[in-house]
Amino acid sequence: MADMAAKGEAPEVLFWVGCAGSFDDRYKRVTKAFVKILNAVNVKFAVLGTEETCTGDPARRAGNEFLFQMQAMSNIQVLNGYGVKRIVTACPHCFNTIKNEYPELGGNYEVIHHSTFLQQLINEGKIKVEGGAFKGKKITYHDSCYLGRANEIYEAPRSVLEALDADLVEMKRCRTTGLCCGAGGAQMFKEPEKGKKDINEERTEEALATGATTIAVACPFCMTMMSDGVKSKEREADVKVKDLAELIAEANGLN
Repeated sequence: MADMAAKGEAPEVLFWVGCAGSFDDRYKRVTKAFVKILNAVNVKFAVLGTEETCTGDPARRAGNEFLFQMQAMSNIQVLNGYGVKRIVTACPHCFNTIKNEYPELGGNYEVIHHSTFLQQLINEGKIKVEGGAFKGKKITYHDSCYLGRANEIYEAPRSVLEALDADLVEMKRCRTTGLCCGAGGAQMFKEPEKGKKDINEERTEEALATGATTIAVACPFCMTMMSDGVKSKEREADVKVKDLAELIAEANGLN
């Protein structure tokens, strides 16, 4: 973004990478897949790079409001300094925080989750999912809490999967009744409380019960929890957990 601003240029959209997309080895692959798609369809985008810091979502969810406001104000200052208007992100937690919680602190932007962005590109005919790499293959989709119940985005991810010509099989608990992966609300960064079973194992069992060979996710937390669940069931050889961007990139031979 700094390089673009120095040339007096502005991007169509700012790609907010997020902590997981920057530092988590598994989710870095999602960042790369999404960038390959953006480049393939000639979307002029920019990233903040080292100027991007955590949105403050985990801090607020864990109860540290002071830290949240510090992180949020720092990001808003940078974004407003560059005159950013549109932001796309692959993380529902970043999406929810920037879209719904930054406006009260002076950060007003059009924020799009990458599932919606991918759906728009498909609808506009910019992404063509040909070749049928996933034709007839069973895929189940896990609704992220912050994308689904918090922001009511249910159709965009499913439209993306349907474009793959895959056989979309739903879990019993889906859409408004979807089950959390167990990592939201800053749970990602602590051990679970005592109980009979970890939530991600319960959710993975529901996913495996569909007979799907691919569990599609659209959130870095869900990616970690569902992948761990598949490993705990010793099914990683035949069941893959993949982000929507990875599936689209794969179908287009961009991986």
